Amino acid sequence: MKRAYLTQGVAAAALLLGSGVAIAQQDQPGEGATQQDAMDAQGGMGAGIGPGSSERIGAGTAFNPSISVILDGVYTNTFSGEVDDPGGFEGGHSHGHGHDHGGGGDGFQLRETEFAFEASVDPYFDAFAMLVVEGTDTVDLEEAYFTTSSLPWGLQIKGGRFLSDIGYINNQHPHEWDFVDRPLVSEHLFGHHGIQETGVQLNWLLPTRTYLKGGVEVLQGDTSGVANYVGHDRAEFDEYFVDGNDELNRVRERQDLPFEDASGPRLFTGFLKWGPDLGYDHAAQFGISGGYARAFQRSEEHGTPRVQTWDGDAWFAGLDAVYKYDAAGYLGHGDLTIQGEYFYREQDLDFEVFKFADDQGGGPDDWTWESAESADVRYRQDGAYLQAVYGIAPRWRTGVRAEALGIAENRAFDGDSNPSDDFGTSYRYSLNTTFYPSHFSFLRAQVNYADYAAEDPGGDRHDEWSFMLQYNISIGAHGAHPF
Repeated sequence: MKRAYLTQGVAAAALLLGSGVAIAQQDQPGEGATQQDAMDAQGGMGAGIGPGSSERIGAGTAFNPSISVILDGVYTNTFSGEVDDPGGFEGGHSHGHGHDHGGGGDGFQLRETEFAFEASVDPYFDAFAMLVVEGTDTVDLEEAYFTTSSLPWGLQIKGGRFLSDIGYINNQHPHEWDFVDRPLVSEHLFGHHGIQETGVQLNWLLPTRTYLKGGVEVLQGDTSGVANYVGHDRAEFDEYFVDGNDELNRVRERQDLPFEDASGPRLFTGFLKWGPDLGYDHAAQFGISGGYARAFQRSEEHGTPRVQTWDGDAWFAGLDAVYKYDAAGYLGHGDLTIQGEYFYREQDLDFEVFKFADDQGGGPDDWTWESAESADVRYRQDGAYLQAVYGIAPRWRTGVRAEALGIAENRAFDGDSNPSDDFGTSYRYSLNTTFYPSHFSFLRAQVNYADYAAEDPGGDRHDEWSFMLQYNISIGAHGAHPF
């Protein structure tokens, strides 16, 4: 059934693309246009160099939606060593979604195919939607939101499903990244999509001489790293607490398992971005952001048998900065971009362990109640990255990136019986080179070296060398990216 829906959806998108591309081409350079003309029409290779709105810049159609398709594929080869998750951190891509923006396992992967639709609805609203086919059989509604376009005093409202504007890279799609993979701090503190939520945002572009923009977001609260939610549906517990076992039912009633219900919204964020006036060739933006989740809930089952739960709240705060230099060279030659972010996350939780005996060696129907333990835990973790990308020649750019997780603190669950333990610091270093045949495509080669803390406190560190190749092709009209 899923594959049938997928086929129908892609067919519909193709039909729309046929008309959308024809409309969009009215705004594109003609057949005789040069590469520089194409870049200028789309805002240049470094589109959005000047500080501007954090909102996506539309392609300019008034009524019919502009449509684009972006193809993104990755080849990965781990040629030395092997790493699992950094010590103290669960995999940002291992939350049951079967998807990894970083490239996943070895071999060829059709990482994702993006179908984007955007238009000015009327004098009052703009709209944007993006459907993503992950691999070949999973469809995800990445974003679907409206923004107001005529509110007074520099105010704007965004509503729907969208990527939060906290930090710098969180609201970017993979084709906008300067590296193949998402930074570790975003992947492991927030999740494989970063903070991607349903809710509403109010932002304000202040009437100052330099760029200054602030905003608040009220979100439903489902992000795995900061607002994971289980609630009263008991979905994760149905296979362990069953109607056929009266003793387990009595335990469930006595302990009020698994969690209390916390209706949304559950996640609240805020951000402030400032861009000083550095002249024509230089631009910078500095940001501060944070958020609070009034419900963080999680559960795990172990074969001993044992069920563990966490229930409480969480908060995070971060800093981000980006600097761009436009050398006015041919096709990006001499351009420089330096970018970095730091985030700190704290979870204040009630930890409980429910232990059972499985004397008959069967499933949950045969389990008998044994004991329960509880503890108050506070998990503190942080991470950062710093990267630089330089135009080494026309159409060619080289980037270098350094990352760390658990810099000041890395206190988390140790995966066994200790509810809280200290882990070491994990590092990753990346070097890449990207070639842009045109503004609508790029090819990228990247080498990563990962040096991760042990998954068990006091254990041996593990490292890995990996090589990745990426292609990215853009079809149809695609608006310039913001700063």
